[in-house]
Amino acid sequence: MEKKYIFPKDFLWGGALAANQCEGAWDEDGKGMSVADCSTYKPKVDPKDYKGQHGITSEDIENAMNSDDIYLYGKRHGNDFYHRYKEDIGLCGEMGFKVLRVSIQWTRIYPNGIEENPNEAGLAFYEDMFAEMRKQGIEPLVTLHHYEMPLFLSNEFDGWYKKEVIDLFIKFCKTVFTRYKGLVKYWLTFNEIDSVFRHPFTTIGIVNDRYPEDKLEEIIYQSVHNQFVASSLATKYLREIIPGAQMGCMLTRTLTYPENCNPKNMMLALKVNRENFFYADVQTFGEYPQHILNYWKKNNIQIEMSEEEKEILKNYTVDFVSFSYYMTMVASIDAGKREKVSGNLTAGVKNPYLDTTEWNWQIDPMGLQYSLIEMYDRYRKPLFIVENGIGNRDTVETDGSIIDDYRIDYFRDHIKAIGDAIDEGVEVMGYTPWGCIDLVSMSTCQMSKRYGFVYVDVDDEGHGSYERRKKKSFHWYQQVIATNGVDLD
Repeated sequence: MEKKYIFPKDFLWGGALAANQCEGAWDEDGKGMSVADCSTYKPKVDPKDYKGQHGITSEDIENAMNSDDIYLYGKRHGNDFYHRYKEDIGLCGEMGFKVLRVSIQWTRIYPNGIEENPNEAGLAFYEDMFAEMRKQGIEPLVTLHHYEMPLFLSNEFDGWYKKEVIDLFIKFCKTVFTRYKGLVKYWLTFNEIDSVFRHPFTTIGIVNDRYPEDKLEEIIYQSVHNQFVASSLATKYLREIIPGAQMGCMLTRTLTYPENCNPKNMMLALKVNRENFFYADVQTFGEYPQHILNYWKKNNIQIEMSEEEKEILKNYTVDFVSFSYYMTMVASIDAGKREKVSGNLTAGVKNPYLDTTEWNWQIDPMGLQYSLIEMYDRYRKPLFIVENGIGNRDTVETDGSIIDDYRIDYFRDHIKAIGDAIDEGVEVMGYTPWGCIDLVSMSTCQMSKRYGFVYVDVDDEGHGSYERRKKKSFHWYQQVIATNGVDLD
């Protein structure tokens, strides 16, 4: 007999978007230029070449600043959500969403990050967007910093390396908390804060060629420390401005298995997983784990950290832990001799027990169950899966339909894994599959790697009608939500 899964009555089913990947309108209504506006479409990058998918130089930034091209710089056109948000939110409402994860572009509120007064057009746009969600019965889940920092701060303040940026960010936070206090209850600070070493420009505004190579690691650690302080201060002011609101941190969960039971492989996997957890550890426990402090001392990494900042970290920890989950990896002491796979700008040894996508991402639903149990045992705080999904090339049939059974199969298996974790006693707040409406890829600015339940008629070069079309998975997910996860067939 097929198992029926019991989800909490208040489980938050929904989807997730990022402003820089969907809004477009990159220079409209007073918006300033962000780091995302420098990302280029990369048609010649092999999907399996994770190293070639990201990385930017000072010359690249200069070229971007001198160009108004919206096709080379794909995030500048996105999926046109800025002009179509009411239609898109209506589609989310039709699916029955209880929550929609979105982000606020800092550059729509403070175009360069340093202005004395906020940009009213930007504030009004998000206010109307949140009000539209409320009309549809959708709870906004808002990320404050989703790879969208002002380019000006990267160029003039060394990104998050300079402590002045903490105050500028907190000014932005106070502005949006005050404006949206009656509209938004759930917030996240930094998207995938652990990605600082994978793509420092996107995450913290650091351009590698601007600094001595032997100082780069210290600069990145200092930048993420500044983000930790900013996260705690944002949590402090959220509680003061919007009593009852909740703040979460956000981690890329890249679960790593040992290749086998060789103790050396076991220790290697343990080390990799500890490094992954480090970022959520600080925001959840309010202090640095000893292994990181030991690493800094051993490698002469000097972090400017005051006693006051330590107190801030300790006093203002997050209310819940959210994370993205796409794939798992394998650690091996013989990695150089093994076949590799990649995904979300990480790489590891191929797991022979798992299938992979066209983009070489390993599909591992049971790894989600494992991660939920492990993280709940570690943090003892509610968990929220705020990104999960599969990128595929969808085909529009002659009758206009999109038969994406592969996406339905993927989500069915992952939702079962969440149900199994809940059965084990894990407190899960909700589930927001990534890119619920097709959007531009973060790393390669492609549209052809599609995640959504809703198809958007635009190609990799940004050409198309931008018309929305429901996929088969749209109706399937609609039924899943309507039955609170009971009907997965």
